[in-house]
Amino acid sequence: MDRHTSKFTFINEAGLEILGYEKATLLGEHISIIMDEAAVKPGQQLIASLLESRETRATFEMEVQTHGGGRILCENHLGLLPEDCEYSGTAGILREITPRSEREQELERQNARLEEFTSVVPHDLRNPLSVAQGRLHAARDDCDSPHLDHVAAAHDRMDALIDDLLTLAREGESVTDIEPVSLETVATNCCHGFEGAEATLQVPTSRTIRADRSRLQQLLENLFVNAIEHGGEGVTVTVGEFEDGFFVADDGLGIPESDREQVLEPGYSTSEDGTGFGLGIVNQIAEAHGWTITVTESDDGGARIEITGVEVI
Repeated sequence: MDRHTSKFTFINEAGLEILGYEKATLLGEHISIIMDEAAVKPGQQLIASLLESRETRATFEMEVQTHGGGRILCENHLGLLPEDCEYSGTAGILREITPRSEREQELERQNARLEEFTSVVPHDLRNPLSVAQGRLHAARDDCDSPHLDHVAAAHDRMDALIDDLLTLAREGESVTDIEPVSLETVATNCCHGFEGAEATLQVPTSRTIRADRSRLQQLLENLFVNAIEHGGEGVTVTVGEFEDGFFVADDGLGIPESDREQVLEPGYSTSEDGTGFGLGIVNQIAEAHGWTITVTESDDGGARIEITGVEVI
């Protein structure tokens, strides 16, 4: 671009395709043909700032007007063209980021709805549930009916579903509190999940990984509970390591190959008593860390959940 007049002196085919102009139409024209005057001035100020700081390049976002009158958001990689150690013009590489910007805006809207959901659910669902539980308690004082036991069980299931739904919603958020964490320490601290169960926990690993400690504990707790509930009596659960991650395996009944992809989906359960959110929460926590989960078979024929993409220290 010409140093004195901010006019186009060269534009490649990709730029013409984005803007929808013929080359002859743009060459020699002022940059304002694709930008509002309000957008031209900040660009000129940026060039002046670069010259003053002796920097040679910068990246910024700008809105560009196409030949058809539409507007697209672009990322402009701007570079100064030196000539005999003096500024002779600029070269800009435009990359359309409209789809990315739209995705970011949609993500912001989704996060806002999610925040509203997690604030409304405890009040709008738990309050009626508390009333129902209170009425059930009063009904037990008035009569003794086996039907009331089924009502109590339904209340307990509703309470568990609310807890899991809220956890699922919150665990989908990206992790920010990353620190070095001892896998052995966190796994051992989760052993309260084995209380009252005929199960054994083995942790033959001394690996340290970078993770959000609280959410890693939630992940392991859910995997332990799942192994105990589905592994059968006397199940042994093992937390181990491999090259770029760790695994939780058991010697129980295992997960049929046809179900291994579906068990990570929220709400999917092979048990009538389960909420189906346990492994869904595990998957959400893993994704929030940038990890990948694979469900396979352990050496003992049970279930083995592998977590890869983990930063090992």
